[in-house]
Formats: sequence, C-alpha cells, structure tokens
Amino acid sequence: MRSAELELDLDTFAGPFDLLLTLVLREEISLMDVDLGEVVIAYVEHLERTGELDLEATTEFLVLIAALLELKSRLLLPRAEDEEELGPEEAAEELLARMLEYRRYRDAAAHLSARFSAERPHLYRSAPLPAALRRVSLEAATVAYDPELLGEAIGGLLRIPPPPDTSHIRPTVSLDRRLRVLRELLGRRRSFSFDATFANEDRLTQAVTLFALLELHRRGEATWEQPEVLGPIEIVRAK
Repeated sequence: MRSAELELDLDTFAGPFDLLLTLVLREEISLMDVDLGEVVIAYVEHLERTGELDLEATTEFLVLIAALLELKSRLLLPRAEDEEELGPEEAAEELLARMLEYRRYRDAAAHLSARFSAERPHLYRSAPLPAALRRVSLEAATVAYDPELLGEAIGGLLRIPPPPDTSHIRPTVSLDRRLRVLRELLGRRRSFSFDATFANEDRLTQAVTLFALLELHRRGEATWEQPEVLGPIEIVRAK
C-alpha cells in the first residue's frame, strides 16, 4: 500500500492521507489543526499490523511527513520581518519539488538494480595470464595445482560455516512496549526527565518513545514541560 493511501481517523479529518495533503495545500484544512503525531502513530500501527516494511512506500511517507513538519514549524515559530509566508501554491510547489527529487533517486536506484540483474547471468571466458604479467615462473606456479592442495581448498568451501553473528542487528522497537515503559515510569513517580532517562537509548528507540509520549498526551495520561527552547524535556503524569 502506498503511504498516500493510508486511512486516517483524526479529530479534524477522516480519510486517506493523500486527501488530507490536498486539503491542507488548498488551505481548506489548517495545518495548525492537524496532529501530525497521530499521523505517524497511525502509520507505525499499520506497519505493525501488516508485519511488512515496504522501503519505497516508507521512504515516500517520510518525505511527505518531513515536508509537513517543516511547513507547520514555519507557522508555529516567529518569522523574521523580511521573511515571507508561504502561500498555498508555493507550499504545493515545494512539496512537489521534494517528491520529484525523491523520485529521481528512486528511479536511479531501480536502474542500477536492473543493470546488476541483467549482468548477473553473463560468464566471461578466462584466458591464461600473459607472460609479461607473470610474477613467478610457470614451474613454480604449478605447485599450486597439486590435487591434494586443491582438494583441501575445495573441502574447506564445503564445510558448514558457523551461524552468523546477529548481535549487531538492532531489534524492532514496538510502540506498545514503549507505552508500557512510560506508564511504568509514571506509575512510580509523578515526573521524570526524558533526556536523563532515555539518553543512552538509540535514535530509533528515542523516536518511537516520543511517538508513545504523544499517544499518552492524546489520551490525557501525561504531558510534558520544556521551559527553554531545545532545553530538557520533563514528562509529567496527568492529574
């Protein structure tokens, strides 16, 4: 399924993601009223339900949601006096330019993959090394073709290799598990620092934890405080 066909059920909108994009760019729905966190959570839940990760569709979704986040941040943050506000047509053109750039990279990757697949069946005839390029004499090199040495080399290839080490593979981060972690922390204390608690986690775990925090805020279970811009985030249990 393409990311644009993702079905959404938000407070301000219900329908496919591509229709939401159209209404936002036409200013029929204010981007300020759209909870982009709920859109991301809906997509993550869709991935968990299907159990399949389509890299092309996921990349397209990331490009779209990143563009919407940037547009919304421009509306939220104060603008300089000489900075002009983007109109609907300019916003649509900027979003289209990003999608076209993403499509160029995607088409280039598909072309390289097709070239690689087309060349795989070809076998090239090997020829003896020219005498001018030989480093050793033919008599000295003949020793390497001893049947016993060849048998040992081929026998090594036939041995079953040890199981591959998968310790470096990062486990999948579940939104439900991060929700349980946050609820357990809030159950033991009224508030805690997000930076101090999750500083040692990897970027993916921190990102999914933020989505889980947005879900708790939507359900009225928790909120957060950030006295300074880009300062520490204090997560507080709802009263």
